[in-house]
Amino acid sequence: MRIVGLLLVRNEERFVERVIRNVAGFCDEIYAVDHVSDDSTWEILRSLSGDLPHLQVLRSPNSARAHRLVERFAGTETWVLGVDGDELYDPLGLAQLRGALIDGAHGDVFRVKAHVLNCDHLDEGAGIASGWLAPPSRPITKLFNFACLESWTDSPDPLQAGRVVFKPGFHWESRRDLASETTWETDPLRCLHLCFVRRSSCDPETFLGRRNLDETREFDRSLLGKAKRVIRRSRPAPHIVALAQQGRNWKREWYARGDRVRVDARPFLSQGQHP
Repeated sequence: MRIVGLLLVRNEERFVERVIRNVAGFCDEIYAVDHVSDDSTWEILRSLSGDLPHLQVLRSPNSARAHRLVERFAGTETWVLGVDGDELYDPLGLAQLRGALIDGAHGDVFRVKAHVLNCDHLDEGAGIASGWLAPPSRPITKLFNFACLESWTDSPDPLQAGRVVFKPGFHWESRRDLASETTWETDPLRCLHLCFVRRSSCDPETFLGRRNLDETREFDRSLLGKAKRVIRRSRPAPHIVALAQQGRNWKREWYARGDRVRVDARPFLSQGQHP
């Protein structure tokens, strides 16, 4: 059994090193693809690859390339953890989860969901994060059991869509929701999702969260800095397009539900510091 980490990042210089170091002990292999950042993200990734032998980094204007890195694991005893540059996992929780996965836990499901705090504030000095918990906000699914698959190809973004062929007995909704079985404090896959926190010098000082391609119809950038239209092989999510057309922020509506809470962020910050 192996665990593979997969990142597609763009302009994530503030947290990307800590993000990778926090999952480094959990993953046997890590692939990080820089989507042609304008800040220092690429330089940070290159430096990290010299320090972490199981980290492979590359730069590409094509977001689909990230998914192709894990297509070969379909049908093998492999778990894939999709990590974004705004996601901090608890390293000690992941160590617990790694042991459970090695012992065969969750092998009967394709996806594992967990608690998430969608943060709008992180005080690293005080070790406090503030935001909205999922549930009741919309959770994110990041851990996938590739042993359930025959193949998974043609995804325009890593672990998002494309052509998925399951082995008998499995389907997309074969999942386990740790958020219903654990508390925030006991969930080994819990995550600080820094979706409303400024993460790059390229972000505006007043930061309300980044929009995605379905909302903006933005351009990929080539290595020469020229723009080219994104050719998507899956249709944009209709609900996101509808909200964007109404001038509404889908992340605010999905990720900022319920009461705003404060949590102890120290477990997520204790590792991942610069060496």
